[in-house]
Amino acid sequence: MPRPVWSGAITFGLVTIPVKVVPATENHSISFHQYHRTDMARVRVKKVCETDGRTLSVDEIGRGFQTPDGDTIEITEDELDAIPLPTAKAIEISGFVPAASIDPIRIGEGYYLEGAGQVAAKPYVLLRKALERNAKVAVAKFAWHGRERLGLLRVKDDVLVLHAMKWPDEVRSPDALVPGDVEVGEREIEAAVTLVDSMPATEPSAFKDEYREALEQVIAAKSSGTAPPEAVPDEEPGGEVLDLMSALRQSLERTHGEEAPAGREATVHELPRRSARRGSAKGATGDGAARGTSKKAAAQKAPAKKAAAKKAPTKKAAAEKAPAKKSGAAKGAAKKARSPASTAKKSAKKSASASTTKRNTRTDKSA
Repeated sequence: MPRPVWSGAITFGLVTIPVKVVPATENHSISFHQYHRTDMARVRVKKVCETDGRTLSVDEIGRGFQTPDGDTIEITEDELDAIPLPTAKAIEISGFVPAASIDPIRIGEGYYLEGAGQVAAKPYVLLRKALERNAKVAVAKFAWHGRERLGLLRVKDDVLVLHAMKWPDEVRSPDALVPGDVEVGEREIEAAVTLVDSMPATEPSAFKDEYREALEQVIAAKSSGTAPPEAVPDEEPGGEVLDLMSALRQSLERTHGEEAPAGREATVHELPRRSARRGSAKGATGDGAARGTSKKAAAQKAPAKKAAAKKAPTKKAAAEKAPAKKSGAAKGAAKKARSPASTAKKSAKKSASASTTKRNTRTDKSA
């Protein structure tokens, strides 16, 4: 166990528990040094005075605060220690709250609290059992590294753990990151919930740092004079649009170890590129051009039918205006009413066939 980084006491009410703060985590990441590529010598970072250019030792360096006017006010260690803070040497518990009420984003690194001496044993265990029985955590304040901090005390394996917490104004608002209006169907939500429930519950202790292990292999290979292992290139996803519902369905089938039935695979569509659209538009020939021509011709025929449909009410109008006694006049009016409609149909067919012939001729020439 590493040496304590802070010592003081936990206080709540009139109870005082002398404790030592010990780091609860350790860093296993691989660190690098800067070096000179020519002779492989280390590159050091020196603290140099910008007035006389001298390299300063630790004893010559102090701390200060720069005002908006550019003046520097020196603050000594003795002045920091003399600040009248009740939490200077105490973890002062302010209250007890349910653990679920604490936003995890506010919780920082953890430290084990070790009872300092036999006098701390009984109140230490008393606080631990009180937290366990109420299923709560303690919110506390303490001063550390030159400023007052907010803390959280909880129980882990019969030991009290102190977490440094962010103050409320230190957490940024995520409102600007919320996606816009998106419609999500109830079937999609149900499928996503089913997928979440069907996936195995993996404990965090089962995970390992694969990047660090791969980096250790590279270092070991280069130190022994062998070639480092080659990475398997990942397939670039590129621009794709995935059918969300099909992806959820396939994920469920894969989770249960079943193959996706035919016709139920997720559909993936490549996003069109501008150059591809231009090329396809210019090079459309053969069947594609014929299909495009037939569609346009059909589109041209449609207005002719509408025109005929609009003229059709003239039959009824002529029939209603004609007297019942004059059957011959009514027949004549009906013939006259039919003649413009039939003439419109014939002219529409002629124009459609003519436009089709012209477009086919253009297509043959371009081919």
